[in-house]
Amino acid sequence: MRIATDIGGTFTDLLYIDDTGKMGFNKTHSTPPHFENGIIDVMEKTGISFEAIDMFFHGSTVVINTLTERKGASVGLITTKGTRDVLEIARGNRPDLYNFKYEKPKPFVERYLRVEIEERMDYKGEVVTPLNRQSVMEALHYFKKEKVDALAVCLLHAYKNPIHEQQVAEIIHEVWPEIPISISSEITKEWREYERTNTAVLNSYVKPLANKYIDQLSEKLSSHRLEGVKYIMQSNGGVTTFESAKDYPINLVESGPVAGIYGAAVLGEMIGEHNIIAFDIGGTTAKCSLISNGEVRVNTDYYIEKNEKNAGYPIKVPVVDIVEIGNGGGSIAWIDELGSLKVGPQSAGSKPGPVCYGLGGTKPTTTDANLLVGRLSEKNFDFKVDRNMVSKSIREVVADKFNTSIEDAALGMIDMANSNMLNALKLISVRKGYNPSDFTMIAFGGGGPMHATELARNLGIKKVVIPFSASVFSAWGMLMTDIRHDYIQTYLQKLDKLAFDDINNLWHKMEQEALKQYERENVNENRVIFNKFVDLRYVGQEHTVKVPITNSIWDTEFIRILKDNFHELHQQNYTFMLPEAEVEIVNLHLTSLGQVEKYQQPKKKRTGADLADAMLENRDVYFRETGWMNIPVYNRNQLEPSHIVTGPAIIEESTTSTLVLTNQRAEVDEIGNIVIEIEVDNK
Repeated sequence: MRIATDIGGTFTDLLYIDDTGKMGFNKTHSTPPHFENGIIDVMEKTGISFEAIDMFFHGSTVVINTLTERKGASVGLITTKGTRDVLEIARGNRPDLYNFKYEKPKPFVERYLRVEIEERMDYKGEVVTPLNRQSVMEALHYFKKEKVDALAVCLLHAYKNPIHEQQVAEIIHEVWPEIPISISSEITKEWREYERTNTAVLNSYVKPLANKYIDQLSEKLSSHRLEGVKYIMQSNGGVTTFESAKDYPINLVESGPVAGIYGAAVLGEMIGEHNIIAFDIGGTTAKCSLISNGEVRVNTDYYIEKNEKNAGYPIKVPVVDIVEIGNGGGSIAWIDELGSLKVGPQSAGSKPGPVCYGLGGTKPTTTDANLLVGRLSEKNFDFKVDRNMVSKSIREVVADKFNTSIEDAALGMIDMANSNMLNALKLISVRKGYNPSDFTMIAFGGGGPMHATELARNLGIKKVVIPFSASVFSAWGMLMTDIRHDYIQTYLQKLDKLAFDDINNLWHKMEQEALKQYERENVNENRVIFNKFVDLRYVGQEHTVKVPITNSIWDTEFIRILKDNFHELHQQNYTFMLPEAEVEIVNLHLTSLGQVEKYQQPKKKRTGADLADAMLENRDVYFRETGWMNIPVYNRNQLEPSHIVTGPAIIEESTTSTLVLTNQRAEVDEIGNIVIEIEVDNK
């Protein structure tokens, strides 16, 4: 049996596939701060045998939570003499240009815990000043006195030549073996001193807590006699073993959300859709990502806490290109100081949860609004729903403020949440030069099916797919992922002046490094495949374009094709190209995949039942155009490939509901997805 568990801010999801091909899933409420308890809860609720599990996959929010809640370790930073304040100086970019009170983000390491040592490399990686061992010893003595919990080492130009960082690591292991350390050149070999330093620091900041969590989860699973291989989801869309994750936990920063994005790409391949907008609404957040020609985009320009007023904190590790906003089922409605309605980013979470949970929540949420207008059924909640409390909260917080009906207030909350989500969807499509009408939306998570058809209609998307396991689709995505490692090396060189032997040898060296990593993880070399990319730019530019390349030997003909592909991608991304300009390489990017056997989704059985047999009830649902309407509600589990549902209608399952609007047509495909055709208004 294979099993995947995904921890969210509100729910912990589980999905399993046994040796007969049977698939099942379940959900329970998350259990902060001891999230591992929620995993055991959902496994026991499902009633599966721990001993039968041979592969366990896990997605966790422990790293991002540690960063956002500032609950990490006290870190000491060792850096090159003269670069102590790189974290403080950061970048000059000011997102809030006219804010004269703007403050740069506060470093995760205070100045008194940033210590310089005597050494120096130049930009070519050549030693200018040898490492002074005594200065390292003095730094360690100081950090011991300050009782730091972890150390980070980031020396100037170590991405080019890591020898001094390696020597510092040897000294630390010799005199202070128990302290957790992070060496920048082991985490990233890309340039940018501020970004490299911050990444090394954040890895150390989360390392003690992340390792404790992984150890506790592993021990708890072992105590229940789960002895299978344990994998954890990484931000690059692949998995790694628990033990490997403990070295570089910063690679888990988007551990949970990216599984659904990768799952959408796999599902797209199954159903013949290669241009996809993956859209995931959970209890706390909404996430979206664009997949073009089947490719999940991964880059290293990731930031936490970055918005229109805050520069955020860079993390220079491979992360799936994803936009995440604070809008989910538990997002709270509130009125700002100017009297405008807002929804999110504050969330009711799992405790106390939305008002309808009856666990003490008093502030109306998106889930409460969907319940009030009839899109959700009271029967599918774990708790006895008090509709009067829901109505009261929406009336007091929203309706009375705008002198409107409770129903219109609830629709206003849904519209506001949709508006926030629409902006996020535009960021990954229209703003990057893609026409949404060329893409199919795959919507999942507990809230995705409820909001997808309205958003697709507004964005001009013609088709929406609701997967067969929509509410736990991220867990399904984990079961479809391969073991993955990314190797990125800065290699600044003009294309016309390349030494072909040097670059071909460097690619070979990166491949051998990857194979050694898989050998440590007991992955057979025959199961490893490589994908390659190059970050290119016009000489004099700051930004780069990631260009996929074939696994071929570099020669003159290869360079000609590479240039042509770069010009085309630059045109798409930035609306112009410069065919006569010089082009240079910035980074080489090798993606290695240790392939895992994929589960084949079985075809849904046809019994010949009528569509009427799948009807649950007729329910009153409120729409702005028509007011209350009595519309059919169908049981998703009883719909078959021959059935066609025309809107307005609701297709319901125990963990989510799919809204089909007027002039929309829904049909179940051969493997159980709901495929909705959207009528687009071209005015």
